[in-house]
Amino acid sequence: MPHSNHSPKRLLVENLAWSNESRERDPDYFQKLAHAQKPTFFWIGCSDSRVPAETVTHASPGELFVLRNIANMIGTGTNSSSALEYAICVLEVKHVIVCGHYGCGGVRAALLAENASTPQLNARIEPLRRLAHFHRKDLETYPTLDARINRLVELNVHAQVDVIRQYPVLGRARRSPKLHGWVYGLRDGLLRELSSDP
Repeated sequence: MPHSNHSPKRLLVENLAWSNESRERDPDYFQKLAHAQKPTFFWIGCSDSRVPAETVTHASPGELFVLRNIANMIGTGTNSSSALEYAICVLEVKHVIVCGHYGCGGVRAALLAENASTPQLNARIEPLRRLAHFHRKDLETYPTLDARINRLVELNVHAQVDVIRQYPVLGRARRSPKLHGWVYGLRDGLLRELSSDP
């Protein structure tokens, strides 16, 4: 009996197929992967299901250390700060990438009236609302809501890179990673570099 595409069982079946295919290509694949992780990149991206970091970069397991949340925001809470600390001080990643994406729902929400049924989301995107207010003259030059959303996506990536630059952990690192701001296009599947340390 075939599984529905919307059934969690489909994910389990797909996992079994992937595991078998991976072992066929390399019988020691999982043994090597289980030994230790030494990723080069710390990816801070959006939780949006259409922007999976490993897929859009064609990366293999072990290459990326990933933090995903609403609107790819790095906050002051322990989740963000501990992930950043672990990536920099323990894994010693060489690059930190903040990747936003055009058409972001979290950014869209920041440009619309608050939704009373989502108080946690409202609190989470408050910094985005402040960022939009700070750049309101720039945003007003864009003729449509979609264009304003995409501009705020870019401004948010720059802002999150700046937030990371202020983190004390960078001063404690044996070797500070390079910081990069990227944006992903849902309509063409391409990553664009907005900023990058030399």
